[in-house]
Amino acid sequence: MIRYRRPRQDDTIIYDLIEKQLVPLSHLPQTIINQVRKDLPRRLGQGVTLVACPDYESDPLGFVHFMLHGDLLYIDMLAIAPSARRKRYGNMLMDRAERFALSRACHRAKVSVDTGNTAGLAFYEKLGYSVARYQPQNYCYELEKQFR
Repeated sequence: MIRYRRPRQDDTIIYDLIEKQLVPLSHLPQTIINQVRKDLPRRLGQGVTLVACPDYESDPLGFVHFMLHGDLLYIDMLAIAPSARRKRYGNMLMDRAERFALSRACHRAKVSVDTGNTAGLAFYEKLGYSVARYQPQNYCYELEKQFR
């Protein structure tokens, strides 16, 4: 099931997923990664965070954090615990984020994927995203999708 983030219950697990699943894929310098860590509470306070869990009361197995900017859905972070992969949680989270955006008149979406994250690139391409450009300063690909 997909539900909205509950900070007190979910944030420790979300931070752990970020540390173990996203940070190792980053090619950013350690000083920038440390600043991103400090900025996480503020960042999660902006936008929307949805979590995937077996039932309403359970702890999250994954999450997506996104923001809306005009007609743009920006996927900020998505992470799934290794034990929960290949069980469609990522697809469900992305579907819910995209439906949320469509209900608020978004027509397009963007996501950045770190260089070397071939599984992430394949995942988003399967969902209809395509590489728009490479961002050498951040060592990542920017993918885009148009909603119909």
